[in-house]
Amino acid sequence: MFGLDKKDFMLLVIVAILTMCAPFLLNPFPEGSAMAQFNAGYPDLMQRFVIFGIFAIGFNILFGLTGYLSFGHAAFLGVGSYSAVWMFKLLSMNVIPAIALAVVTSGLFALVIGYVSLRRSGIYFSILTLAFAQMSFALAYSVLTPITGGETGLQLALDDPRILDMVANETGNIPVPGLFGLEMRGSFDLSMGNWVFTFNTGYYFSALIMLISFYIAIRIFRSPFGLMLRAVKSNQQRLKYTGLNPRPYTLAAFVISGMYAGLAGGLMAAMDPLAGAERMFWTASGEVVLMTILGGVGTLIGPVLGAGMIKYMENIISKINSDILHTWFAFLPDGLEDFVVAIVYPFIGKGWHLTLGIVFMLVVIFLPGGLVEGGQRIARLFRRKKADDTGKSASTEPAE
Repeated sequence: MFGLDKKDFMLLVIVAILTMCAPFLLNPFPEGSAMAQFNAGYPDLMQRFVIFGIFAIGFNILFGLTGYLSFGHAAFLGVGSYSAVWMFKLLSMNVIPAIALAVVTSGLFALVIGYVSLRRSGIYFSILTLAFAQMSFALAYSVLTPITGGETGLQLALDDPRILDMVANETGNIPVPGLFGLEMRGSFDLSMGNWVFTFNTGYYFSALIMLISFYIAIRIFRSPFGLMLRAVKSNQQRLKYTGLNPRPYTLAAFVISGMYAGLAGGLMAAMDPLAGAERMFWTASGEVVLMTILGGVGTLIGPVLGAGMIKYMENIISKINSDILHTWFAFLPDGLEDFVVAIVYPFIGKGWHLTLGIVFMLVVIFLPGGLVEGGQRIARLFRRKKADDTGKSASTEPAE
């Protein structure tokens, strides 16, 4: 169905179910309980899960299929954000034109950078992309201030033209992004006992875009074009000996990957109409590399899992402070309680990067295939156990 085999279609269905049911799945603990700290079912964080999932999916098309490691993909994320905000300022607060412009602009920008950077491979390619991204960050922060807003970022204003939203301009309030009158920030709360589940318009719009992006990624992975990209990763020199030029394929992969990043940047602006140069900084590029490696390079669902894991740690683990720790370990004797809190505290709050570093190290050492490999190992373990049980029962049953 949809041009997918049974396995890929089931994977798409599973991802669709997980994203649509996220408000329930990410709020497992009742409000007011000690464990409610770990709930992640609020709109802003759920939006980040799917938006950075799109970013990581696109990066994986380049890195996972061709083996070209880019350290400058945040440049396309920033370009997409700036393009979307400018569309909001000039044309309309409808998110569709803004996202379309973000994708097109980022694709053109990726075409220029890719054409130059792909003349080299390996570490030289990585350094070139990093240099372009840092140049873009510096330009956005200083020289291009009239276009990017410099330090304060690009923001909406009451006197923006918005030629298709003249009625909105007359209300005296800065309008908010929407989809044909449906505001992205609109939410509906469902109370069930001690649980409160929030259904946000912006999240479900972003989730739908992510599902479409995920489907396109599956088609790319299974297409002849995807096979050519795998051939580039396997042995580019041997591919050249066959008479095929790999550069058009790698450039196409780079542009597609940049368009995914621009789509993510446009969605970020659609959820919060503000674009800043920090989105183009090298740390943002490094973050998507970590997401892809943690989830599983070259896998379909891995980058989404990696993005979710990092954003969860950034927004949940980083908010745990010493007071919360003392509440958790209050059942211990005073001296032991202080000792345990002193041991745990460096790994949470502002020290969440230390926890992320440890997790990344463990995954690289013990799970080179990322979280996807961990899930496959667990599945094989259960299948082996089930097969052993079936074999034992079959050996003890008398023959008919």
